[in-house]
Amino acid sequence: MAVGRPREFDPDQVEDAAMKLFWAHGFDGVSISDVAAATGVNRRGIYAEFGSKEKLYERAVQRYLAGPGGYLVPALTLPTAREVVEAMVHGAADAVSSDPHGCLTVDDGPGLADIREAAVHRLAERFDAAVADGELPGVDTLVLARWIAAICQGIAVQARSGADRAELHGVADAALAGWPGAGRV
Repeated sequence: MAVGRPREFDPDQVEDAAMKLFWAHGFDGVSISDVAAATGVNRRGIYAEFGSKEKLYERAVQRYLAGPGGYLVPALTLPTAREVVEAMVHGAADAVSSDPHGCLTVDDGPGLADIREAAVHRLAERFDAAVADGELPGVDTLVLARWIAAICQGIAVQARSGADRAELHGVADAALAGWPGAGRV
């Protein structure tokens, strides 16, 4: 049995470079040749490790969600719905004002609509618990979750358009003024 050549690159480094490229340029704006140029790994090696551009993209998105864009999961563990939302909008401001600016998941790449929709439903479930506890009386939790998702996505768009970190946190604070109990929503 023939033994193949050992892999001469670190897949995590390729995945990280791909994440940054997709984050900066979107799915359609990045080719495997771009990834090869950024990493020094030839196209054949990338295809051998990742299978396709789509599979590399999926891994890059998961890396983003576990890293720079991973503010949702810890936010959901906070004791009040208001704290969850504060952590989310300010987490979004921090994540999207890093380099590159914007949010990898606010793109039309494969699977992103499903990821965004799943996040909305996880947030709505957290708000359902707040309703059951009497913390959020009389709200439509799905609409509230979509509103917070829209705020986070809007912050990402503003970051991509040039807003700085302080301005993005200002947007987050302004959005929180509309939280139920503050006389709105």
